[in-house]
Amino acid sequence: MRRKEASRGPSAMWPLWLLASLLALSQALPFEQRGFWDFTLDDGPFMMNDEEASGADTSGILDPDSVTPTYSAMCPFGCHCHLRVVQCSDLGLKSVPKEISPDTTLLDLQNNDISELRKDDFKGLQHLYALVLVNNKISKIHEKAFSPLRKLQKLYISKNHLVEIPPNLPSSLVELRIHDNRIRKVPKGVFSGLRNMNCIEMGGNPLENSGFEPGAFDGLKLNYLRISEAKLTGIPKDLPETLNELHLDHNKIQAIELEDLLRYSKLYRLGLGHNQIRMIENGSLSFLPTLRELHLDNNKLARVPSGLPDLKLLQVVYLHSNNITKVGVNDFCPVGFGVKRAYYNGISLFNNPVPYWEVQPATFRCVTDRLAIQFGNYKK
Repeated sequence: MRRKEASRGPSAMWPLWLLASLLALSQALPFEQRGFWDFTLDDGPFMMNDEEASGADTSGILDPDSVTPTYSAMCPFGCHCHLRVVQCSDLGLKSVPKEISPDTTLLDLQNNDISELRKDDFKGLQHLYALVLVNNKISKIHEKAFSPLRKLQKLYISKNHLVEIPPNLPSSLVELRIHDNRIRKVPKGVFSGLRNMNCIEMGGNPLENSGFEPGAFDGLKLNYLRISEAKLTGIPKDLPETLNELHLDHNKIQAIELEDLLRYSKLYRLGLGHNQIRMIENGSLSFLPTLRELHLDNNKLARVPSGLPDLKLLQVVYLHSNNITKVGVNDFCPVGFGVKRAYYNGISLFNNPVPYWEVQPATFRCVTDRLAIQFGNYKK
């Protein structure tokens, strides 16, 4: 088949943009779940650089400037091929196309009608670094479909019809985005051998607490995990203890009990917004000494959680849209000076029935700027 040559001029630069965009989005980790290409966006104030936030080892990340052009004549019909990037999105494909060059590093198959991944669909693609299968109709994956992908680091297979996590994922995998599928169970051993994995996004699946088998995450050293928009009624207690970011927003969690967070002492950011939390047991936050950002907005809290003054590195607290009626002078800041190592740069309390004119100014003595405090706009 005749190779498609990129025309000269601005349009010839789109493959470089596609590759650079994918590499950039893979390093930033979101709080709000958005569209596929929007992973670089983040709600909260910036506190850590991307490497710190994701915990990713960037030493092996592909440098677009180091990529040399390929002169292979292979390119699937209708696709665009340049600089080892094969872009076959939005073509109505029913299956993975043939004639993909063996030196391909990025294969984009999103927004098609692919329903099955077969044994030899990726045969010979031993250099593939990123595989994008978002928004297809995939419901069946052969147990050896990913076997040839010995260097695959990023697998984006969200918005499909999967009922289980694919078996035999490549041991080289670093990032798995599998949100918005139909997964109800995470069995023990499904992540076995994935020693390089540090990011899993599995929100938007009908997962309940009982759906996680004991030991389901054994062996993983994750930095980032998101199980949002699921059916959780409590904080799972058997997640990797290496986590720096845990996002459980948009679930049905009703309370945080004393030892729910005991295992997660390395958390920097905890997302529990849009749940039904009424109670946070005294002392439960004391297990999070490195916490920098806490999202508890859109819950049913009647007061500011106890223990916030003892979190010396805490900088951002989202408490808006709750039922908080009173804010005490020592609810946020420790008593005395020199105790808190990082001042707050964001406290949101708006849309609570708090008579803000009664709140004493000293309540926010450990806040960097008065503009960092958000009050008011409460409607019954």
